[in-house]
Amino acid sequence: MPVDRYAVFGHPISHSKSPRIHAAFARQTGQTIEYTAVDVPAESFREELFRFAANGGKGLSCTVPLKELAWQMADEKSERANRAKAVNTMTIGESGKILGDNTDGSGLLRDMTINLGIPIKCLDILLLGAGGASRGIIGPLLAEQPRRITIANRTIAKAEQLAMEFSALGSIEVFEFNALKDKSFDLIINATAASLSGELPPLPENLLNPNGACYDLAYATQPTAFVHWGLRSGARISVDGIGMLVEQAAEAFFIWRGIRPQTRPLIEQLNSERSAATNL
Repeated sequence: MPVDRYAVFGHPISHSKSPRIHAAFARQTGQTIEYTAVDVPAESFREELFRFAANGGKGLSCTVPLKELAWQMADEKSERANRAKAVNTMTIGESGKILGDNTDGSGLLRDMTINLGIPIKCLDILLLGAGGASRGIIGPLLAEQPRRITIANRTIAKAEQLAMEFSALGSIEVFEFNALKDKSFDLIINATAASLSGELPPLPENLLNPNGACYDLAYATQPTAFVHWGLRSGARISVDGIGMLVEQAAEAFFIWRGIRPQTRPLIEQLNSERSAATNL
């Protein structure tokens, strides 16, 4: 009997834990699937997407730098994908029609509010970056009624465009990084790609309020530069996006398979393995 095929497309992709996560979900729920990681740069996305679909692929996860391209390529999109103008989950129907969704925001909120106990309501939030990653999370964050979201980005016009698109959902301000020196926030979310290359956005000192929290959407085998910055800044919680990765994958798995896996055991296992590796 043919096995349903799924994959994650992105560039770079060798670090991806998505195949392991979906394999664990399949074992947990008694599903039989194949899920692989494929290195696909932006210029090859269209060709590789059509090849995957033609070869019987059932669904795709899309990561950096493909989320906005995936939104353009999907035949139909969910409301949250259209609001974000970014797609990270594609479902390929029997007719070949591609449905696009975005599970990033729901994954982030489940990790923050349920797993980490960070309530969003009434917080002053700083969102670093204005690309596809930010697009996927800003709508769901505003739905939780923070006091305000401030977007900081190297290119101010891109941040202003993002703020304009989402301004009807809540209070949004925009600053360049060098204009943040007199500001402070309860929660700082890094949605830039800086952590993938071990770098840090240009952040001033005293940016985090006492008892504040830091969250890096990226993840790595070691704490990212931004996670270290959060700890140095006195954050009560400073974590990377491994929990969000598992939670958004669970949402995608539910979309594809109609069953929602348990996430906490896998998150705990992944964090335990990383702690053990760090202490070697």
